[in-house]
Amino acid sequence: MQKELTLRLRPQEAASNEAIQTYIARSTGFPETAINGFLITKKSIDARGKQTWINLGVNAFINEPFTPRNKQTFHFKEVTSEAKKVIIIGAGPAGLFAALQLLEYGIKPIILERGKDVKSRRRDLARLNKEGIVNPESNYCFGEGGAGTYSDGKLYTRSSKRGNIDKVLQLFYQFGADETVLYQSHPHIGTNKLPQIITAMRQQIIDCGGEIHFEKKLTDITASDDAVQFITTADGEKFKADAYILATGHSARDIFILLHQKKILIEAKPFALGVRIEHPQQIVDAVQYHCSVREEHLPPASYSLVEQVNGRGVFSFCMCPGGIIAPAATDPGELVVNGWSPSKRNNPYANSGMVVQITEEDAVNYFKQQQKNIPSDPLLMMHFQQAIEQTAFNAGGGKFVAPAQRMADFCNNKQSSSLPDCSYLPGLAPVELNQVLPDFVYSSLQGGFHSFGKKMRGYYTNEAVVVATESRTSSPVRIPRLSDTLAHPQLKNLYPCGEGAGYAGGIVSAAMDGQKVAGIIQLL
Repeated sequence: MQKELTLRLRPQEAASNEAIQTYIARSTGFPETAINGFLITKKSIDARGKQTWINLGVNAFINEPFTPRNKQTFHFKEVTSEAKKVIIIGAGPAGLFAALQLLEYGIKPIILERGKDVKSRRRDLARLNKEGIVNPESNYCFGEGGAGTYSDGKLYTRSSKRGNIDKVLQLFYQFGADETVLYQSHPHIGTNKLPQIITAMRQQIIDCGGEIHFEKKLTDITASDDAVQFITTADGEKFKADAYILATGHSARDIFILLHQKKILIEAKPFALGVRIEHPQQIVDAVQYHCSVREEHLPPASYSLVEQVNGRGVFSFCMCPGGIIAPAATDPGELVVNGWSPSKRNNPYANSGMVVQITEEDAVNYFKQQQKNIPSDPLLMMHFQQAIEQTAFNAGGGKFVAPAQRMADFCNNKQSSSLPDCSYLPGLAPVELNQVLPDFVYSSLQGGFHSFGKKMRGYYTNEAVVVATESRTSSPVRIPRLSDTLAHPQLKNLYPCGEGAGYAGGIVSAAMDGQKVAGIIQLL
């Protein structure tokens, strides 16, 4: 027989198969010799008390042979040139998972990616980190796999109503992710492992007859009779298909500008902006696990924080335990920081975005205070985002050196005389960040840090460093689509999709949106 159980174990017990089998026997009343094995179905950490517990869901095999976990079978069909064709613009999670879904339906996906393949991107990232030179087409945001490939690979989402989360996780598992992604409460692959998985997905698409073209940047859309007729790339090549999925990611500003110039409807969208804060991992471990030294069987601790400050939300975003802060700009003269962790999360620092919600009114007021012309409505939030990034770049002195301040100094309006060691490779410059951030963002973060310090004793410390700017939390533009067909309201065969269109917020939700759009297209 098989029996589903929930066990509450100490970390060292949860790390031992023998201990787990002992607890299974105790819970079921069967002798240990009757327990032939188990599969973990859920795993989470409860660190609310002095003793940290591991909650395990297990499927126990009692008096029957143990069956190892099998990878789910997906039936990708081989497609030919005669098959229905869909052009997918962008090879991030939305584009890749849309392509895989189309292959299940026997539809030929043709992916056009402005950046390079996942391996070639590494050289451009190294140059950005070491020399302060950004390639506008190949960076942390652009290239095969999208922004998540080299900025962490978190697979956690609350968007369960948007699609089949389990299918997304099963696909990652099939293409090389560790089986822990299937049962961890906050699954994580890691930047060091994602490239191989993305490469395996690409090979599957090609083996089935799909196409992936790199360094193919969309530069024009030709439309008539309420439909896209063909698209043109930077090298002048034209592509024509039955449908077009626009999955370009949240940083493709040139696409937003192109759509606006073509009078294809787009809308300004609120987003969040702030800083990235880095603590020594030991501080976060001590706060979260209520100990001076983290128990060896516990992972580096994380946190999730939210607070209302003067009616404005301040919250943590993309927390990276054992992580690294990285330069995530897509153009020269603009400074953006993001965070990532390797699979083992074994770096000595913990970083997290700490951001404030921005409204259109905030952006208008900012441009008025700066005595600058207010941009046209659909691109308002994009230009606001860009203006803050340019200010941060100039404040750091160039070459992507980031303006930074110790946390207590930040809250006390004091320039830091020195800065702590930090994982950010291009380096930090001591700057009063009220010269970089709008007043309402700066004051909101000050209030947030004070409140978080009360919730997490030890969080508020001058050993933590505040680094500007975390500004690519989501798209500053929404590309509208109809609720029933998911097509653009003006163009019946154009399907806005994923983060860049404003319908996702991370790897899993973007992947599910790609699958959702593919499912609609196959019905047409």
